[in-house]
Amino acid sequence: MQNLVAIVGRPNVGKSTLFNRLTQSRQAIVTETSGTTRDRLYGKVNWNGQEFSLIDTGGWVVNSDDIMEDEINRQVRIAIEEADVILFVVDVMNGLTDLDSNVAQMLRKSGKPVVVASNKSDNFNLGHQSAEFYSLGLGDPFSVSAINGSGTGDLLDHIITLFSKESEEEVLEDIPKYAIVGRPNAGKSSIINALLGEERAIVTDIAGTTRDSIYMRYNQFGMDFYLIDTAGIRKRGKVTEDLEYFSVIRSIKVIENADVCILMLDATRGIESQDLNIFSLIQKNRKGLVVFVNKWDTVEAKDNIVVKTFENVIRQRLAPFTDFPIIFGSATTKQRILKVMDVAKEVYTNKKRKIPTSKLNEVLLPIIERTPPPANKGKYIKIKYITQLPNTQIPSFALFCNLPQWIKEPYKRFVENRIRENWNFSGTPINVFFREK
Repeated sequence: MQNLVAIVGRPNVGKSTLFNRLTQSRQAIVTETSGTTRDRLYGKVNWNGQEFSLIDTGGWVVNSDDIMEDEINRQVRIAIEEADVILFVVDVMNGLTDLDSNVAQMLRKSGKPVVVASNKSDNFNLGHQSAEFYSLGLGDPFSVSAINGSGTGDLLDHIITLFSKESEEEVLEDIPKYAIVGRPNAGKSSIINALLGEERAIVTDIAGTTRDSIYMRYNQFGMDFYLIDTAGIRKRGKVTEDLEYFSVIRSIKVIENADVCILMLDATRGIESQDLNIFSLIQKNRKGLVVFVNKWDTVEAKDNIVVKTFENVIRQRLAPFTDFPIIFGSATTKQRILKVMDVAKEVYTNKKRKIPTSKLNEVLLPIIERTPPPANKGKYIKIKYITQLPNTQIPSFALFCNLPQWIKEPYKRFVENRIRENWNFSGTPINVFFREK
């Protein structure tokens, strides 16, 4: 699992600015759709080849009736419980406050690794003033400026030394990992219990019962993989309970670390905006996809026309990516749940599929000759050679040509569709690159 770093601190110390600086982005991880993501709240940091998840706790306390101090203390308690490393941000311009001291007292008792970032140290003189934060008893304060980026390199160098090696070793096993994701109460825990034949995951009618990600090894019927149950993912506006917010983050971490995601839809509710948001997360992280329409036993009319209509609606809503399997079943009656795992295994195999270079050129070059890229300013684009790139997260293909910069997105999609027509890449995203020969 990737490590989780939580930013804590009182208001107006520059937590969100520092978050944007470290993630090198002001954009949300999903789309700009209303209610989609936790803009400013969740992102990934890549430093010296090591990636970790970063949360800005300050952004998610809204409309609280509690006083400020109680609110901050509650954030800190949850950060202590869920994060691997805590980044405690203080403000060198205002100096040490009583609220900073109270937070520091909680952090000292936690036993979790804590890094103090003395923010707004925009010049050398202000950096000297960080010395007063030694009195917090949390080690050396790092003088940083979220505005201009000074000191953040040293800060990140230190943070990555604090990650435990145990969590890295857990994911080294070469066993497929299937994440079961979806809106709360879509039946995620039920499908795991149905597969395992025992009450391994808590199942209730309460949305969001599962608080943390649960890994379970499945080794039956010739299959061997990790099955991952996740806490339900909710719209930002509905994530009001602290613990549930962090279970959302854990769910996102599971998507990051899975090979194939099984997106569960509720047949009684159809595909909703939050399903699209979860799909966007899966796409953003380039994961394999199987769609399982659960509670199909409760639908009265289930002829082929209804199934086809339902499938078409799902593919239209998730377009332009439409090449993924859709399975209708029920976790309660165990209808087609083994088929879901069989199909997930196929998607995992497709994700690892390698096509010989000779075969790619033999099949695709004649198609490309018949339908070449549109000419630009009288110049003709000629594609000479195609190969699949080695050691990539998802199948990636390079097409060598004379003017790659003039090839537009529609032609890339055309090539991708021709690849999918000739080889089975169902359920997995693929990359198509045009490079100068």
